[in-house]
Amino acid sequence: MALRFIAKDPNTDGANCPTVWVDDETKELVFQGWDADAETLVKCLESGHIPEGESVVRLPARMVEAIRKACDVADGSAVR
Repeated sequence: MALRFIAKDPNTDGANCPTVWVDDETKELVFQGWDADAETLVKCLESGHIPEGESVVRLPARMVEAIRKACDVADGSAVR
């Protein structure tokens, strides 16, 4: 596995904060975020079951730019 670091939450001290990577081999996005609270989980379950091995995490809206960059890297449209 070759994870490419994209960015951490720009409004944190750089430790223990939401982060986004791209797996260069599978082109999957990898996120570190805050555990979803109970209310969020209940709302997510309205759309269907969350299987074992999957999680719901929250990322701040200020990470949208980093997530877009990760998407561009994953689909190959980013200039390297």
